[in-house]
Amino acid sequence: MLNVTGISKSYNNRDLFSGISFTISMNDRIAVIGRNGTGKTTLFEIIAGNTMPDSGSVSLRRGTTIGYLRQDFRISSENTLLEHVSRSCDVINNTAHKISLLHEDLAEEKDKETVAGLLKELGELQNLYESKGGYDSEHEAKVILTGMGFVESDFGRMLSEFSGGWQTRIELARLLFLNPDILLLDEPTNHLDLETQRWFEDYLKQYHGAVLVTSHDRAFLNNVVHKIISIEDEDIIFYHGNYDSYVLAHEKDIETRRATARRQEIKISREMRFIERFRAKNTKATQVQSRIKKLEKIERVTVPRATKKVHFNFPDPPRSGHVVIELKHVTKSYGQHCVYHDLNLVLERGDRAAIVGVNGAGKTTLLRMLAGVLTFERGERVIGHNVATAYFAQYYIESLNPHNGIIEELRSVAPDKPEQYLRGLLGAFLFSGDDVTKKISVLSGGEKTRVAVAKMLTKPANFLLLDEPTNHLDIPSREVLTDALDAYKGTICFITHDRTLIREIANKIIAVRDGRISVFPGSYDNYLRSSVAYDAGTGIIETPRTCQPGQPSAAVKKRQRKALEAQLRNEHSRAISPLNQRIIEIEQEVISTTERIREIESMMADPAHYEDHQNVVAVNREYMALREKVSGLTAQWDSLTAEAERLKLEYCKAKEDLIR
Repeated sequence: MLNVTGISKSYNNRDLFSGISFTISMNDRIAVIGRNGTGKTTLFEIIAGNTMPDSGSVSLRRGTTIGYLRQDFRISSENTLLEHVSRSCDVINNTAHKISLLHEDLAEEKDKETVAGLLKELGELQNLYESKGGYDSEHEAKVILTGMGFVESDFGRMLSEFSGGWQTRIELARLLFLNPDILLLDEPTNHLDLETQRWFEDYLKQYHGAVLVTSHDRAFLNNVVHKIISIEDEDIIFYHGNYDSYVLAHEKDIETRRATARRQEIKISREMRFIERFRAKNTKATQVQSRIKKLEKIERVTVPRATKKVHFNFPDPPRSGHVVIELKHVTKSYGQHCVYHDLNLVLERGDRAAIVGVNGAGKTTLLRMLAGVLTFERGERVIGHNVATAYFAQYYIESLNPHNGIIEELRSVAPDKPEQYLRGLLGAFLFSGDDVTKKISVLSGGEKTRVAVAKMLTKPANFLLLDEPTNHLDIPSREVLTDALDAYKGTICFITHDRTLIREIANKIIAVRDGRISVFPGSYDNYLRSSVAYDAGTGIIETPRTCQPGQPSAAVKKRQRKALEAQLRNEHSRAISPLNQRIIEIEQEVISTTERIREIESMMADPAHYEDHQNVVAVNREYMALREKVSGLTAQWDSLTAEAERLKLEYCKAKEDLIR
């Protein structure tokens, strides 16, 4: 579908890449990887036609469509969310508009010949509209938006009401709805929570088209792509396989190149010794010139830079008590919105807890309450013996002194540490040589994040709280962060959308949903395999309460609870049964009405249908009435299902309160 031939691009006399050639075919899943600044986004801009290469060309098969998700964009529209996505296809919009105009003309036109011509045109337009999926566009848009984490109540909201992160999701949903032949996705998993990431991965696996993606999410790359284009400092590497298999093959390739380079250097040294030894002898002049020419023709083997794991002994934090922190019966609200009610949580020494949940569930609120930077209305925060906390949030990066060099910034919190020690620590975070003297002001976002984490670990506290520490980090930097946290000896509680970091660091998962938390001891994969991943609000661990004097026994409590549960269940059934019955009736009515609409559309597609003008007009009126009927039934169905869902949520909450 698309051919990239020998393209090159430079900025400020610096080559980003040179002579790249590759082909994108239907159903390809290709990742473009490389350190920040190597030109991944520039390559996408060239393919999308927004930037011209210095040399080379990009050719697209006629009729092939491209959808491009950029990192820097802004939606400017006065539409609602559902309108913006479902009406984003120009062909569907234009066809629907023409059909509407034709219906108006038919209602007013009296001349039989004119009516016949209008009806013929109407049939052609309706066939085009159906072939483009116009009749199912709103349903398809709702499916995609729901997968992207939006709820029914969001569909009618104006686009201007959504934050930047949610606007990224909206743009991604719009591109998926348009269903282009080639998807160019520049960091598509930014702003996606873990649940949405899994849905998005499944969608891309089944997508009928090609996908070219850049991402620093290693788990996403492993699950989606089967080809790798790696932009290196000295070369462009192509590989068939996912990210992990690429890393293994790349390491083997580097070792092979090193061995070849060593053998080549030995050979070159031997030839150079011969040349230097006999350069002045006339009897050896021919041999010397021959060997000089041979050396000039040798293509030197280059070994690409590889990010190696740097071992560094981080200072051990002071030992804390067994219980690090405890939240007791905490209630937290923002205005009228209650985020947590009667929240209880205990973290113990050695815990490495990852907080997971959909965006907006309250993950950051929980972390900030644990860190002591956010107050709450009710409850208690109890810090354990000898616990010292350190909280990393995005504003922590802004606290770095822009006038300091990197090593000066570390020295500001550890003036007693020798320079060799500080350089060693910075080396573990990929800052070496003269890099350590760079001013903070000239660093990229990812480099500042690495400096901030290194600064925290220079004199570490024994309880780290980290909010999205992988933001702005490329894959090598994320690996460095993982190594550092793995070597850290204290307790950690963190939020991240990087599943690889969670898998390699976490030994406890705190799942947040609907104002409830569930604590799952164990790995992230075990958490996903359990029912917790799908019902994080039920609670997993409950400490048995001992019976106090004067209180009912456990058996009596159990009987009382069962009686109340039965009463609650009966009340719920009485309320929801009529709704469910009416929903079923509407669904059956919609099915029968839709079948009649399809019959009429088939009739309209038959040229013989237009021979009887009176019948055509009658059928057209029936068609319009049936469409209005379906619209009304759908509105009823939406209202009834929303009410049924509300009753179900009330019942589930009442049941949970009863159990608790």
